Amino acid sequence: MMKINESSERYFILIGFSKYPQTEFILSIFATGLYTMTLTGNAAIILVSILDSRLHTPMYFFLRNLSLLDMFFTTSIVPQMLVNMWGNNKISYLGCMVQFTVALALGSTECVLLAVMSIDRYVAVCWPLRYTTIMHPRICHILAAISWIWGFGNSLFQSSLAIVLPHCGHRHIDHFLCEILIIVKLSCVDTRPTEAKMLVARLMILIGPVVVILTSYACIARAVIMMKSAEGRRKAFGTCASHLMVVLLFYGTIMFMYLQPKNNYSQNQGKALALLYTIVAPTMNPLIYTLRNKDVKKAIRKVIFKN
Repeated sequence: MMKINESSERYFILIGFSKYPQTEFILSIFATGLYTMTLTGNAAIILVSILDSRLHTPMYFFLRNLSLLDMFFTTSIVPQMLVNMWGNNKISYLGCMVQFTVALALGSTECVLLAVMSIDRYVAVCWPLRYTTIMHPRICHILAAISWIWGFGNSLFQSSLAIVLPHCGHRHIDHFLCEILIIVKLSCVDTRPTEAKMLVARLMILIGPVVVILTSYACIARAVIMMKSAEGRRKAFGTCASHLMVVLLFYGTIMFMYLQPKNNYSQNQGKALALLYTIVAPTMNPLIYTLRNKDVKKAIRKVIFKN
């Protein structure tokens, strides 16, 4: 096992897209633009939902948490990615450990938070008259806290397994970020027991929330089908559509990347999927919620015209 003072002097080389210089330049411009949009869009949602009293509801409380997560998540990855693309492809051992620990924590938290948001939508559609009572602000804060604690707990567990593995001089990472599974594979010892434990942790953080989301939307679908009013069905669908689109975008890429058989996995495919869920998805979330949500669009116009 490496001593901490020895490991802190080591570094990794992130290969990223350096094999394709022209593609790398285009991607750097693409990533910069999307990162700017992510910060601007999510910051706008947070600001507007705080300033407009009509948006002081459980749905927008959880949306603020989601926007905050997306901002932190992309910030933990994109700046370092751009530094690598602009010529400095080295990252310190400590920096690499911090990056995959923080990114994994925020990604895990988002998994749980999306499940919590599906519960909120279930209560809003199936129990509309008791919505404000059931989704009391105290309950909302507890559910949000559970999301953050569960996500960071999952990350600390997996990261502690990865950090203690020796790497015996293996420094080249064929990726644009320090991804925990790749770091594990660089180890010079048998990693099968470690990978098995990590697989259990990944299943818990992915499958558990997915079951909650599917159950919530099955109940919502049943309630919508039983509605006699076409207007009621339209409103119920509008209430859930944005969240469902975000869920499909986030979980679709994550589960395809981490739960597919190893013999079907290629490193270039992994990089493309990582770009999708680390850069594109956080940019799309504010667009999905603003373009499909009249309340948010009204609040944004109100803030703009007021200023």
